[in-house]
Amino acid sequence: MYTPPLARLIEQLQLLPGVGPKTAQRLALHLIKRPEKEVQALAQALVAAKQQVGLCKVCFHLSAEPICSICSNKNRDRATVCVVADSRDTIALEKTREYRGLYHVLGGVISPMDGIGPEQLNIEALVRRVTKEQIKEVILAISPSVEGETTTLYINGLLRPFTKVTRIAFGLPMGGDLEYADEVTLARALEGRRELD
Repeated sequence: MYTPPLARLIEQLQLLPGVGPKTAQRLALHLIKRPEKEVQALAQALVAAKQQVGLCKVCFHLSAEPICSICSNKNRDRATVCVVADSRDTIALEKTREYRGLYHVLGGVISPMDGIGPEQLNIEALVRRVTKEQIKEVILAISPSVEGETTTLYINGLLRPFTKVTRIAFGLPMGGDLEYADEVTLARALEGRRELD
């Protein structure tokens, strides 16, 4: 149906998360219509990002430098570390502009069904970091899935002897209706309640 170079482009675009056949086709046809300069710039940006972006040696967040901009920022609270599963979670928390501490990216969650155990994640590095540095609080900000809960409980057990371990509250989104919330979300919302100011 497609000429081979276009078919290969569509196949490659389908490998991206959330991109199905129709979206891949639309993107491919859009790219073909763009000026060659734009397409070259996109291709160069992809290659440069792949070659230059790695993981921070301290927190494992995405970084083009050995130490990311968060870890190297002297104005951050160095006594608090927020543990997240993925760099996307770090970015989401940074967008709130509420948290001023440091992060630790696990690189996933414990999932025996997928063959991911604690040894495949950055948990050992977290324990070393907490025991060597003056960490007063570790905030666990891991999604409340079965795997997330397993990971949270595992890390809590490891760190509890060394520091205060807390977790973010889970509950209802703004504008959400109680009648449409599932039982787990409602239970978390009740657990995470706090006194009104």
